[in-house]
Amino acid sequence: MRKNPKPYQIVDLPAARQDTPNFIDIIWWKHWIYGLLEVDVTVPRRLIREYETRSEEELSFTGYLAYCLAHTVGEDKLVHAYLKGRKQLVVFEDVDVLIMIERRMGDTLAPMGHVLRAADRKSYMEINHEIRTVQSKPVPSGKGAPPLMRRLMTLPWPLPRLFISLIRMYMRHNPAGMASKGGTVGITAVGMFGEHSGWGITPNGHTLDLVVGTISRKPAVIGDRIEPREILNLTVVFDHDVVDGAPAARFVERLMDQIESGCGLPEMEQK
Repeated sequence: MRKNPKPYQIVDLPAARQDTPNFIDIIWWKHWIYGLLEVDVTVPRRLIREYETRSEEELSFTGYLAYCLAHTVGEDKLVHAYLKGRKQLVVFEDVDVLIMIERRMGDTLAPMGHVLRAADRKSYMEINHEIRTVQSKPVPSGKGAPPLMRRLMTLPWPLPRLFISLIRMYMRHNPAGMASKGGTVGITAVGMFGEHSGWGITPNGHTLDLVVGTISRKPAVIGDRIEPREILNLTVVFDHDVVDGAPAARFVERLMDQIESGCGLPEMEQK
């Protein structure tokens, strides 16, 4: 018997992952700008912990980031505009934020997309309650990509490439239809807590997305003192076909101010 010099196993790729490369290819044509940020979240996390201690209600930090993102975009809505063809922009009135929420599917938990509609007109507590309500409900049947779309994505090559080209054409000429299903901006997380620092860099489908990295304690200069602070590694991703560097920089500065100040959290006392 011939001995295998490098033993290995061949296992089946999970069905849920078989069409993932094709779904990613749908958005791979965008030209992205990445900003790798260190955001001091000491103040908002302290306010959240204090409220949780008083009320015994668990608050979502992702929900807080969604609140800050939506309200900052609401001040400059061109950062969530989309190209329609080559010469027009669609500027949405409402800021709809796509987030990933862990939900129960049978006996397992899986991240599922949920769109916070008109998040720029909601308080943080309204967003938090919406997230907790969605988390508490089982995933309805038929949730996710339509079965026909999944079947088309798993056809033998090169048929999926033709289908991807048609989807890209649809997205370019009907951004409103795309936003109705996937929101106008998005937040994804690659890991929230840990001893090490790290940023996430991912392909994204929106004009503006946040990728949440780790939160770790680091020394920082506060006034004339060096203090331990809680630092969030945050990646901001822009579609460069829509947003130029200078507007992107101004938006990032405003977003960081909102997050670091605990924007919207004092309103918790009114609920």
